Amino acid sequence: MFVRKFPRQILLSMLTAALFLASCGGGATAAPTADANAISTAAAETVMAQLSVQFTQTALAAPSPTPLSTNTPVSLPTFSLPTAGASPTAGGLPTVSLLPGVTQLASPIAPPVGATAPLGDACNNSLYIADITIPDGTVLKPGEDFRKIWQFRNIGSCTWDEGYALVFIGGDRAIDPVDYQITDRRDFIGPGEDAEFDIPLTAPLTEGTYQGTWRMRSDSNVFFGTLLTVVFEVKKP
Repeated sequence: MFVRKFPRQILLSMLTAALFLASCGGGATAAPTADANAISTAAAETVMAQLSVQFTQTALAAPSPTPLSTNTPVSLPTFSLPTAGASPTAGGLPTVSLLPGVTQLASPIAPPVGATAPLGDACNNSLYIADITIPDGTVLKPGEDFRKIWQFRNIGSCTWDEGYALVFIGGDRAIDPVDYQITDRRDFIGPGEDAEFDIPLTAPLTEGTYQGTWRMRSDSNVFFGTLLTVVFEVKKP
C-alpha cells in the first residue's frame, strides 16, 4: 500500500507546481514590438546629419578662389598733327612728327633752274624737256652773241597756233631779250608734240652772272606752263 500511495503524492505535487508556474507566467507583461518606420526615420536622420557635417568640413577645407587680375593699361605712342600756321618745309609741306620707328626721308632736291613743275590747265600746258644750247652756268665772253634753244612739250589738249608766243617775263634786260611769236602754220604745235624755240641773245659787256625767264602765252593772253630760263656768266678771256 505504501508503494502505490507515494507515486500519487508525487504526481499531485508536480501538478500543483505546474499550475503555480503557469499562473505566474500568464501574468507577465509581453516585451514591446519595435516600430519599423521609426527605426528607418531615425537612421535617415542620422545619415543626413553625418553628410551635413562632411559637406561643411569640405567647404571649409577648399581654397578660396583667386580674384581675376584687372587689365593693365598700355601706353600708346603719340604723334602731333600739323597745326594751322606751321612753318613749311622743303616742298611746301608742313612739319609732321614721325611715329616711332619711322625714318625721316631726306629733303627733296630742288629742281634745276628751268625745270619747274608745269602750270596750266587742261587746254594749255607745257613741260620743260631739256636745254639744247647754253646750259645754265655757261661762261661767255663780253658782248658775245649766242642763241638759247629749249626743248619742251605741249601737254595740253589745245594746239599752239597763231597768237601763241614764248614771252620774256623777267630777268636782265642787258641780254637783249626778245619774244618768239608763232605765225607760220608750219610752226603750229599740237597736243603731245615737242617744240624747240630759238631765242637770239647777247652777253653784256660787263663781267658777272646774268639770267632771263620766258613763258608761254596763249592767243587769249593767258600765261601758262613751265618757266624757261637762261643763266650764264660773262668773263673776259
